[in-house]
Amino acid sequence: MYHSSCCLSGQVHEGKPAGRVETIGGIQTYVSEPKDKSNAKTIIFIVDIFGWEFPNVRLLADNYAKAGFYTYIPDVHEGDSLPISFLQNVEPPLKEREPLSLADKTKNAAIVPTTLGPWLAKHREGVTKPLIDGFVNTVRMLPGTNKIGALGFCWGGRYAVLQAHGQSKDESGSSIGGVDAAYACHPSLVAVPADFEPVTKPLSLALGTKDSLLDESQIGKIQDVMGNKTDIPHEIQLYEDQVHGFALRSDWSSAKDKKAMDDAEKQGIEWFNKYLS
Repeated sequence: MYHSSCCLSGQVHEGKPAGRVETIGGIQTYVSEPKDKSNAKTIIFIVDIFGWEFPNVRLLADNYAKAGFYTYIPDVHEGDSLPISFLQNVEPPLKEREPLSLADKTKNAAIVPTTLGPWLAKHREGVTKPLIDGFVNTVRMLPGTNKIGALGFCWGGRYAVLQAHGQSKDESGSSIGGVDAAYACHPSLVAVPADFEPVTKPLSLALGTKDSLLDESQIGKIQDVMGNKTDIPHEIQLYEDQVHGFALRSDWSSAKDKKAMDDAEKQGIEWFNKYLS
């Protein structure tokens, strides 16, 4: 059974991304580099269901580059991201969601099995994780790369958590994937506690208190699991009244929502400055 929306909420932001597109390890990738062009501190963005061409994620990668990180956004959907037109269908911003009639909510919910279900099946863990692991390996071998962080949103947030498990083994016994630190913003489709118990690398989480995909009970369980990992740096920041997708797709016309998005960006920059240095 699929969750109610996965990533479908939020706003498209304006601005022109400043990076470039390269093919890295056979994957189309958006690259944004810092002023000194150093890739010693690298961040791999793991996108939501709207993919690597979504303007918001590219603009955010540019901001991280300005803060001194070499950033990559690989097309982990391999040209099969969902269209941005779905953004408002299933989980609108809170101010628009609360007045919706039951009929409207029912109509929105009906979109899920026809649109999201088949997509999630196609891009299941058995397909996606090896692709991300391979990209991490490719980046790690690039000259100048020192430490690597994973930054994931929504659907991609779970894969950032999985990268914080550390390296795993492929069928041949070779080490694959695994980053030095991770930051997950409103991850969706997570298994609690199963996805968090194997975490061995520094992990930061940004969670909204009005996220319909991660309720208070689940957040509590995540806090309990991570709280027991006294030897592993971790943090869980809760953002009041923020819905799913807030760190990437907040409504900039709302001062409170814009501040939450800015604070989530600051949270990530501070985390990676600490653990990728």
